[in-house]
Amino acid sequence: MKDKEIYQRKIQAQLDEWRADIDKLKARASGAGADSQLEINKNLRILESKVEEGKEKFLEISRYGEAAWDSASESVRSGWESVKSEANDALTKLKR
Repeated sequence: MKDKEIYQRKIQAQLDEWRADIDKLKARASGAGADSQLEINKNLRILESKVEEGKEKFLEISRYGEAAWDSASESVRSGWESVKSEANDALTKLKR
């Protein structure tokens, strides 16, 4: 399997995990008090926006051929790590 394909699978797995987390947290928010619900919803919006950014990174990878991927991979990986870090920060706040 090529490096590009492996990386795409890695991103897809993370996006799927975040979607599952979002579903669980939305259920939790519906049973929370008003103040907690506002905070949960705020962080859910952040997490959902990071999932959208992650989808964009996934699509970006799809547009590269193997030769182009070799030269662009470092930039794409750096962008993905930024998205992942911000999403994980929002997720950490939500799981408190």
